[in-house]
Amino acid sequence: MAATATPGGTFGQDERVTSVVIVGGGPGGYEAALVAAQLGAKVTLIEQLGLGGSAVITDCVPSKALVAVADAARATVDSARLGVLVRGEQVRLEDVELDLGAVNARILDLAGAQSEDIAARLERDGVRIIDGRGVLAGPARVLAVTAGGEHLFDADVVLVATGARPRVLEAAEPDGERILTWEQVYGLQEVPEHLIVVGSGVTGAEFASAYRGLGSEVALVSSRDRVLPSQDADAAEVIEEVFARRGITVMPRSRATAARREGDEVVVTLADGVELAGSHCLMAVGSVPNTERIGLMESGIRMNSGGFVEVDRVSRTSARGVYAAGDCTGVMMLASVAAMQGRIAMWHALGDAVSPLDLATVASNVFTTPEIATVGVSEVDVAEGRMNADSVMLPLATNARAKMGTFTDGFVKLFARKGTRIVVGGVVVAPGASELIHPVAIAVEQRLTVDEVAHTFTVYPSLSGSIAEAARRLHV
Repeated sequence: MAATATPGGTFGQDERVTSVVIVGGGPGGYEAALVAAQLGAKVTLIEQLGLGGSAVITDCVPSKALVAVADAARATVDSARLGVLVRGEQVRLEDVELDLGAVNARILDLAGAQSEDIAARLERDGVRIIDGRGVLAGPARVLAVTAGGEHLFDADVVLVATGARPRVLEAAEPDGERILTWEQVYGLQEVPEHLIVVGSGVTGAEFASAYRGLGSEVALVSSRDRVLPSQDADAAEVIEEVFARRGITVMPRSRATAARREGDEVVVTLADGVELAGSHCLMAVGSVPNTERIGLMESGIRMNSGGFVEVDRVSRTSARGVYAAGDCTGVMMLASVAAMQGRIAMWHALGDAVSPLDLATVASNVFTTPEIATVGVSEVDVAEGRMNADSVMLPLATNARAKMGTFTDGFVKLFARKGTRIVVGGVVVAPGASELIHPVAIAVEQRLTVDEVAHTFTVYPSLSGSIAEAARRLHV
């Protein structure tokens, strides 16, 4: 019999971790399961809501599918600028009819199919999937509570990947009909006539942009001076300008304290006493971790004041043999980061080569229209002296490909370290910025210089040409 190895240790030829139990099947959990299975572990994954977690079932996949529909509707309206008319007339936003019930049904089907694909992949790789709720019964034991009863699993390594859920205000309790969280919008059968979005972070801005594209009148309540306060200031300014042009009402420095139903209306109360009336309200005021009542504290796992599990850069918790990944850790709450945390946890636990998580190389995206993509060093880092770097910003208005598509809102911005001229960060504001940021992320990850980026051929005309041009302008 092979000996049980010490998690995080070095394994000999005949030593291996024999049992890995993962609680949670989102990106952190299922990616960890795939790595553990690849490395020869016996893997059990416990999930009660479906493989893929909120990223696939209620958040990333559904919301971005909704954004795609909104972009299609917007493109129909904007087609007149290209000379494309419908029966000789320019299409107005109010002329575009949407069967939101059909749209949402397709979105949920898509999410379900993606979840099934993940489950099939896990099963092919030999992962045992338990449909139930996982509870730690000590650092080395996990209880699975299922419809058929309770099952106790001994584990050499445990990974907690239980995710997070929308934060709810006590005075604005969602009802799933008029007062909604971002998980509940896919039950709507009709486009909201007047949607009030509370929260101007990434989620709020994305849904405000999407529902305006679908035809809703939209008011965005922001407690900060501007929308997207955590994003590049130049990028946020572009989005605010686009919002204003498209008729989205942004209410800065306004904090919502309550929301209530009054018949077929929703009334949102602000801290200064002002009341806003709309047909629907979407609450986008942050997330809370799913870490209650699953035995974490009893197993010696430290959590911060917000309830998030504390982990180091290889995903270890304070309990020996227990790792954590994803939104339940509060570490840059992105599906890509969750997946990498999960992989790193298994590489480390099973003795494979591993590099600690490096958030400086993480690319992220805001799916507004246009999108905002960022990686590495920010303008704030430079301004506050954390990085000595030069930057250049090229507006899309000068890009030939952008002119062809009439989308000139946006820019490409690059940061290069002084002296070495290594690319240390970038911002792209453009349609498809989530794709365009990849070459910049490669440059940051591989420590390429601006000359190395500039000397790489780009297609003409292309939006990526602006990345090479920005790099050329940073040559000294």
